Amino acid sequence: MKKIQISPSILSADFGQLDNEIKRLEDAGADMIHVDVMDGHFVPNLTIGPPVIKALRKNSKLTFDVHLMISPVHKYIKDFADAGADIITIHPEATDNLKESINQIKSLKKKVGVSLNPDTKVDIIEKELENIDLVLVMSVYPGFGGQKFIPDVIKKIQILKKIKDEKNYSYDIEVDGGINFSNSKDVVSAGANILVSGTTIFRENDGNIKKNIETLKEV
Repeated sequence: MKKIQISPSILSADFGQLDNEIKRLEDAGADMIHVDVMDGHFVPNLTIGPPVIKALRKNSKLTFDVHLMISPVHKYIKDFADAGADIITIHPEATDNLKESINQIKSLKKKVGVSLNPDTKVDIIEKELENIDLVLVMSVYPGFGGQKFIPDVIKKIQILKKIKDEKNYSYDIEVDGGINFSNSKDVVSAGANILVSGTTIFRENDGNIKKNIETLKEV
């Protein structure tokens, strides 16, 4: 089994100190940085765009795990690739042609992620799983941090793990939304190997992010 990796979400960071926050995460043992990009259209919130990612990229060697919650997504993929994203994750509902968008990300030499909302079935992306590097299972409805974990997604993680094992695929299974010290064990047991966490990492144990990252890895 792959070791558990932690991808802290900077949605819960101090946006006025993002450079410093990313440095703190790097020093604390984060494996990558999860960047939530929201357009106020596909999801009801606005966050950051390519210029901010480009500025942050200069000061970090960590993998930038960029989750695009924007629609239509296809025409913006190159902008985020050029800005320094290492993994570009899109939603199947946000593109007219999922295969074409996957191929575009690959052509830009980036890893491909596809995200499934809580009510999006695995069937929608099953034909593309052999071409995907990462499946991001949303355990809350995207748009805002601090939401409660939806337990029903455990079944979806198990389905993805079963397909992965049976067909010998190599995609990572990442879970994002309400991840804490107790439910992290359940999602890892179900087959996840990357955990996204914002509130837990930045707020628990009086903000001791090193301790919080290490605790999430101890599953």
